[in-house]
Amino acid sequence: MVNAWNRLFKRKHDEVELNAPIDSMACVSVDLELTGLDYKNDSIVSIGAVKMAGSKIMLTNFFYKLVNPKIAFSGPCVTIHGITPSDVCASESIEDVLKEFLAFCGDDVVVGHCVEIDLTFLDRETKKLTGKRFTNPSIDTFTLYEWLRSRHYPISSNKINTASTSLYEIAKHYAIPVTHSHNAIMDAYVTAQLLQRFLHELVNYGVKQIGDLLRIGNPSKGGFSTITSGEFSNF
Repeated sequence: MVNAWNRLFKRKHDEVELNAPIDSMACVSVDLELTGLDYKNDSIVSIGAVKMAGSKIMLTNFFYKLVNPKIAFSGPCVTIHGITPSDVCASESIEDVLKEFLAFCGDDVVVGHCVEIDLTFLDRETKKLTGKRFTNPSIDTFTLYEWLRSRHYPISSNKINTASTSLYEIAKHYAIPVTHSHNAIMDAYVTAQLLQRFLHELVNYGVKQIGDLLRIGNPSKGGFSTITSGEFSNF
């Protein structure tokens, strides 16, 4: 999976103005809820996304849909996101939802927390629907967090002291309100707020161009690949 994303990474770079300032970056914070983490057999049950312009969160420009996965699901995933089969039995198919989602995203940079697994599912479904790959440039907020944490914040006044992969734990460190109930649109909003905080910190390290941010936040450098199977509920 990592090698696949590395092969796409250069292609993604060609699609954006790498020397443009981060404030000019059009991006969309994305979160999926799934029936499980097996990208060959599991499915998407909801997609949430919110637009950003640089560090500005566009609160009224969002996307949220439940998806009928057309497979049986129960157990741990229901406990995590609270979506039951009865909640989605009358929902739209992934084909219909994905058409709307792809139109919503356009060519924007996709942002997510431990986002590689989400990208894998989106790539799979996009290939089924269009025959093409999902190759939007992408940034993993956990990878950004690890980059900042490795530098121990010598410049910042907000030092990170947690090694957790959890979106909620990191968000709480930044005083970002969390509900502790997984919901794709709410998690997308939390992720957007986390990126907002990180962008202000990254400027202190001279990270001012989109190309630098894409390099530092490359999902294949960390994020989901650092999570063990026992930490499913942590992100």
